[in-house]
Amino acid sequence: MSIEATNRRRTFIAGLTTLGASALLQGCRSASPVPAASAAAPHRIDVHHHFGPPTYVAALVDKRVEQRPVIEWTPARSLEDMDRAGVATAIASITTPGVAFVDAATARRLARECNEYGARLGRDYPGRFGSFAAVPMPDVEGTLAEIAYSLDTLKADGVGFFTSYGDKWLGDPAFTPVMEELNRRKAVAYTHPIAANCCRNLVPDIPPAVIEYGTDTTRTIASVVFSGTAARFPDIRWIFSHAGGTMPFLTERFTRLPLQNKNLEARVPNGVTYELRKFNYDVAQAAHPMALSSLLKLVPLSQVMFGTDFPFRTSTDHVKGLTDYGFSASDLRAIDRDNALRLLPRFRA
Repeated sequence: MSIEATNRRRTFIAGLTTLGASALLQGCRSASPVPAASAAAPHRIDVHHHFGPPTYVAALVDKRVEQRPVIEWTPARSLEDMDRAGVATAIASITTPGVAFVDAATARRLARECNEYGARLGRDYPGRFGSFAAVPMPDVEGTLAEIAYSLDTLKADGVGFFTSYGDKWLGDPAFTPVMEELNRRKAVAYTHPIAANCCRNLVPDIPPAVIEYGTDTTRTIASVVFSGTAARFPDIRWIFSHAGGTMPFLTERFTRLPLQNKNLEARVPNGVTYELRKFNYDVAQAAHPMALSSLLKLVPLSQVMFGTDFPFRTSTDHVKGLTDYGFSASDLRAIDRDNALRLLPRFRA
């Protein structure tokens, strides 16, 4: 559907509402394949929702970066998807390739423009959008400046990172000043996977998102834990995407590693499991029994949050997946909203 057609459709529906045709409107909605759980008043908070700020999209097009769903994104498309699934608020962030596909100076500019657009989006649609700030990593100086501007001036809800930058993961010593600042602020650090330099195009016809995204999430969790970053900076409030990637499956190997390598014991003084259970995990592209069962054997329900990966997947996909899993109503409410409010209390109202 074109943007013009979408706008006409939304205007038509708004007109029906104005005329008091609520029954007709409800009839139209009930005919759509939306899970019954979505019919309640919008309440979900989507912590994994992507957007395409105009200058960022222009840079993607200029560099011929193939990210068609982001390039075609509009606020109206986000809102339509959210409304269909009872999503009250989406915390917007840029997705791969971040801003690392341009030179350092341009990366700083793009990150700033993305963050200013995110703040403007929140003002234009009060209560519907928050934002995780883009930062020009691995440029540490530029990242520290953007953290300060985004959190202090723009009032972003946290800082968005990718799982790796070149050949460095988030626990790398080069990023210690960034971790110190996040810890000082008790900031939310949302992470999104990317394909590391080492591991692109390894298997013909298999795009990075299929295997490498989950694997790179696991690499960066390992980096944060075994570098000692998690223990040294305990006030960073991490969110890892896609139910922690392959990490839940590999938990036994994680927990045994310090037993096999005594040099690591001092870096995890509280134990590996303690750190893994402190992190938060979204269910984007993981709202299915295989991922959920593994994750919930490791972490308490309180650490699991609703996420959709829009515009690459839909909110209704994830509502259906969580509903079909068989959670109780109170557990669904925790995943859909309450767990996120612990990190994002300004959306409580």
